[in-house]
Amino acid sequence: MSEKTITQATKIHTFYFGEEQRVINGIELLPYFQCVYNGQYYEPPFSLDAHAKYFYTLLYLRSALQLKADILTSCYIAHPLLSKQEFAKLAIDYLWLGNAYLERVLSRTGKLIALKHSPAKYTRRDKNDRYKFIAAAEGWMTNGNVWGDDAQVAHQFAKGSIFHLMQPDINQELYGVPEWLPAVQSAQLNEAATKFRLRYYNNGSHAGYILYITDPAQDEKDIENLKEALKNSKGPGNFRNLLYYAPNGQKDGLKLLPISEVTAKDDFFNIKSISRDDQLAAARVPPNIMGIVPTNTSGFGSVTDAAKVFARNEVKPLQERFVEINDWIGKQIITFNDYKIEEKNPE
Repeated sequence: MSEKTITQATKIHTFYFGEEQRVINGIELLPYFQCVYNGQYYEPPFSLDAHAKYFYTLLYLRSALQLKADILTSCYIAHPLLSKQEFAKLAIDYLWLGNAYLERVLSRTGKLIALKHSPAKYTRRDKNDRYKFIAAAEGWMTNGNVWGDDAQVAHQFAKGSIFHLMQPDINQELYGVPEWLPAVQSAQLNEAATKFRLRYYNNGSHAGYILYITDPAQDEKDIENLKEALKNSKGPGNFRNLLYYAPNGQKDGLKLLPISEVTAKDDFFNIKSISRDDQLAAARVPPNIMGIVPTNTSGFGSVTDAAKVFARNEVKPLQERFVEINDWIGKQIITFNDYKIEEKNPE
């Protein structure tokens, strides 16, 4: 609640409801101009921390990329050295963060005993093609010592023990960058529209307005009483009627000016559908595969045909990217079943 009184020849009283609501801004995602070496490792070209927060807020992008990860995992043939669970972690890191790291674990005799996923959010590239694992030190203890809030704990991986699978970037070659990054603004617009509509309903009054009083016959106490009544009428569950009695008042001395008719003019559905289409286009996932209900009479077409095109144009190339791990290992570890859509025989 904010209130301000300006005193001139006559007193003008203004007050408004609502507080500033901050959401993650897209500029937070690209705070760096290059991969700067900070003395321990190269900084990523975008903020991984801000990017990770989108994992829980961007509905359509999260659903589309999770669908791709689930399809890849379902087609992956588990290997004793790399379980399906480890592969699923690898897939979602590659699709969401544009980087996936796989550690080669050797026995003391030099025998390969396991392949383990290293979280992309905390894995950094060092000089001479070496990698480190970092962790925020807030609340972190090591050797009985508590580190400061700004400190970081780093683990140095053995040279040649990390395979780095990344989505190519035209500006640098140290880290991958997610190909769907341009859709962040559309995703934020979609999120902002939802938050606005949620706040609109939680407000309780469902309309913003200006109460405009020009009648000089009003008493100052009447103004104060009116302000108090308006304040008490706000909030969840408050749908109250207000009576204002102005004896000897002039015509149009009191006006209620709506700021906006939200239900009719905020284009909520258009914003949601257009921004949704932008996100799905960036992820290249057909809406009927996503389970989205069409709003037009013609629908989205055959889901079987869409799935076949999706299997060839999206799933197959992704599988071939992960097969690159076999060249690094020197043996066939990553294998997939074909992503096929079974059709029922016509009776």
